[in-house]
Amino acid sequence: MHNNAGLTFWLTHWNWDVFLVGGIILVTGSYLYAIGPLRRKYQLGPQVPFSRALAFLLGADICFLALFSALDTLADTYLFSAHMLQHMLLCFVGAPLMVLGIPAWLLQPLLRYRPIFATWKMLTYPIVTSLLFSANLWLWHAPLLYNAALFNVRLHILSHLLYIVTGMLFWWPLLGPVDGAWPPLSLGGKLAYLFFNDMPMVLLGAGLTLMPPLYTPYLNAPRILGLAPDVDQQLGGLLMWIVGSIFFVVLASIIFLRWMLQQEKAENMSRLEEQASAEEALQQTFSRKPA
Repeated sequence: MHNNAGLTFWLTHWNWDVFLVGGIILVTGSYLYAIGPLRRKYQLGPQVPFSRALAFLLGADICFLALFSALDTLADTYLFSAHMLQHMLLCFVGAPLMVLGIPAWLLQPLLRYRPIFATWKMLTYPIVTSLLFSANLWLWHAPLLYNAALFNVRLHILSHLLYIVTGMLFWWPLLGPVDGAWPPLSLGGKLAYLFFNDMPMVLLGAGLTLMPPLYTPYLNAPRILGLAPDVDQQLGGLLMWIVGSIFFVVLASIIFLRWMLQQEKAENMSRLEEQASAEEALQQTFSRKPA
């Protein structure tokens, strides 16, 4: 039993699961092969910018570290708040970074097949991505399923996979490339998308913060970091409620500023066009010769 999460804990409690290690090697190796040798061989599309490739690899590594490092042991055995931090890293850091790194041409060979295109179009419709993301979030925080996942390895792996998959689908309408399934959301549409998707997360985070401890495996766990079960759950709820909301607000503010700049640019262009039209009409008037 560990009464603290010192340096020794963080260095020794890593998850060396062969499927997890093999999975990250497969994902990163496949991505590098696709944007490199495969792209050049079949002339699939333009070269992926270094920044976008780095974003994908960084996102994949963050997901990997969230599941591979001692944070996973801390989340599974000791602290609910560590689980919440793990979930935030998967959904709000790793997933959007990976979406940013995917070029549109990478999907085109698959989307030529009608059944795949129809399925992808359904899954990336903004209302569907919202529902899938929020439903997955609420589902895995139901005490019965959450407690079961802590004791069932396959169920636990499934929950992590769904966090990443629904996270990537959620960020696709905002950050994904235009792949032909749907036109890109307008800036106003992106603001509405973020606003309505923040509400379910706020409600769940507030509920976890205000309710008594819900997850029985943590009640009798060693009090690592000295956090009592109720304080631990409150901290986890606040991570979702406050930190998650701040993240959405910052992103919405950036989108709103872009929208304001676009509006100002459009107004300036319209004003310049009107001025040019007036000057042209004036020149035509004075250039006419009297009969």
